[in-house]
Amino acid sequence: MCHQTVGLTARYLEANGIPTVIMGCAKDIVELCGVPRFLFSDFPLGNAGGKPGDLDSQRETMALALDLLESATGPRTTRQSPQRWNEDAEWKLNFQNIERIPAEEIARLRAQNDVVKEIAKGQREAAGLKTKQSDAAE
Repeated sequence: MCHQTVGLTARYLEANGIPTVIMGCAKDIVELCGVPRFLFSDFPLGNAGGKPGDLDSQRETMALALDLLESATGPRTTRQSPQRWNEDAEWKLNFQNIERIPAEEIARLRAQNDVVKEIAKGQREAAGLKTKQSDAAE
């Protein structure tokens, strides 16, 4: 989900008496939105809840978020998770960097995406929904 949308939603909820903690990986965007409490994980986008498949990482992240909800002393409180994605910061150079992805991997990802698009198209058609292509043809 979009960090900015989540941040602005949190501000709205807070203004209406509902406390929030945002868990995110895009520190600049979330802090710019001025959220009351923010747990920053220096992980690739999409992994704010902890490392995929790593229950210990996910539990620690949730515990940190709940602790932040309890202990924040003022608005715009940011706490950084002590967890690291890996031992070095090399992932930051590699993450979604097309120049560092081998051609075979790009081809595999494209093929995987094509399969997902076909599934989505089939589901739209089964539901009787028009696709952009069928709208353009009419």
